Amino acid sequence: MSAAVDSTLSTKHSALILFAHGARDAQWSAPFRAIRQAVAARRPDLTVELAFLELMQPTLVDCVGQLARDGHTHITVAPLFLAQGGHLKKDLPRLLKSLSARHPTAEIAVLPPVGEVTELLNAISEWLVNSAPR
Repeated sequence: MSAAVDSTLSTKHSALILFAHGARDAQWSAPFRAIRQAVAARRPDLTVELAFLELMQPTLVDCVGQLARDGHTHITVAPLFLAQGGHLKKDLPRLLKSLSARHPTAEIAVLPPVGEVTELLNAISEWLVNSAPR
């Protein structure tokens, strides 16, 4: 957990977990950490954390567990995946079922993966259109 969580915990009940795959190369997570920092800066009322499916820490299980122990009652998971492969179709639902059973006082919701958000797909398409040589 970040140090900012501890100082404001008594007023925060909602948390957002940015959920990414994970990689062996620590630098791989830099864009996700930047997103976490940007969201946290714009939403001081919200605890914002980053968790990984595998290869990096914290895992989603560890992150949800810590947030629930800290008293967060509303936890939203935002999958930072472009498409719904096996991890989102099989692994995430299995993890969420287990987490809900372990932490019954926490409401855990899941956003669609970023690759299914029309506004984000439009922004990527626009960037590509404008970035390609003419």
